[in-house]
Amino acid sequence: MRIVIHDYAGHPSPVDLSRELAKRGHTVWHAYFVGDKGPKGVMTRTEQDPKGFEFLPIDIGRDYSKSNFISRRSNDIRYGKALAECIRKLKPDVVISGNTPLDAQGPILAATHQAGGRFINWIQDFYSIAIERLISSKWLGLGAAIAGYYRWMDKRQLAQSDATVLISEDFRKSLTGFEERPERVAVIPNWGAIDGIPVRPKINSWSTYQGLAERFVFLYSGTLGLKHNPDALVALADAFADRPEVVVVVAASGVGRDRLDATLATAPRPNLMTLPLQPFADFANMLGAADVFVAVLEDDAGEFSVPSKVLSYLCAGRPILLAAPSANLASRMVQEIPAGLIVGSEDTAALVATAERLYADRAGRDRMGMAARAYAEDNFVIRRVTDRFENIFKVATGVS
Repeated sequence: MRIVIHDYAGHPSPVDLSRELAKRGHTVWHAYFVGDKGPKGVMTRTEQDPKGFEFLPIDIGRDYSKSNFISRRSNDIRYGKALAECIRKLKPDVVISGNTPLDAQGPILAATHQAGGRFINWIQDFYSIAIERLISSKWLGLGAAIAGYYRWMDKRQLAQSDATVLISEDFRKSLTGFEERPERVAVIPNWGAIDGIPVRPKINSWSTYQGLAERFVFLYSGTLGLKHNPDALVALADAFADRPEVVVVVAASGVGRDRLDATLATAPRPNLMTLPLQPFADFANMLGAADVFVAVLEDDAGEFSVPSKVLSYLCAGRPILLAAPSANLASRMVQEIPAGLIVGSEDTAALVATAERLYADRAGRDRMGMAARAYAEDNFVIRRVTDRFENIFKVATGVS
């Protein structure tokens, strides 16, 4: 087949899917948004890549910000049209598109059908539900009207899709009323890029360069956006302010990172270290520098979101301190493995107390870290993941 894999955010794990598909003889273009400031995988070909594999970077020629709703919508539409034009030229048999704002997804879906291809909607989160939770009560009723529009758009795009991929069985209950073709729905959980994230020793070139090799590190890595509370990281640093051997490291981008920088500009914390997102070549060593990983997810994020950082954390083999709703899929995963400890998303006191518990329990940290890595090795096998995607491609195209 001729396949476009579109991961708007440019995460590392979908690149593994594209490479594996190309190794199986498919012609694959891996599309992503250059202007998204979140963490990216290595978006260049290697000498080992087959001839039928290419990257398709999409650039809209202007800065992209998620904080301004009006300009963001305009840029999402611009982005969708740019990728749509590429799809019309490439004429793929299948396009699968995930992590994509609804305003961008519409032109991509339409162009796929115009080019004679089949479109698969890869649902990482229900954007319309997230929008409804964030803005429905705002702006004297205008927020509710906007949320209603996006819910209609979500339903329309799902109805027009030739197949749907969900990342959890939990999504099926929200799919009711959107999509009524269960035979065209596959559940394929997200995975971490385990081949690119080996377990690294704490003392390595990155940790030594950053001065972290001999310190106890609470590490937050990835997007710090609307669904994440940076104040929790400040509170964590304040709780350990009298222990110079402990440092909170935040390697992040996003509006939450901007808020964190503003806080630190007026009240610096010597034990709170901020860094830009690190290149993927340094990613494993950075994760190896951690003693405990930290992730935060606010109640408004709902029960479905599974931050890709949590999947990367599992690969790296360190315990996770997760502040999130108990019903959240990531919370349940971490608890069931068990790969870490969970606290309520708004319970700062519990976050600090649990951090203290992990700090004091070396044996417990080791057990959770080993369980995390074992889970990743058992579940993040790209060959098996790709088998499942090939099956849904066949369903969408009618190929037996």
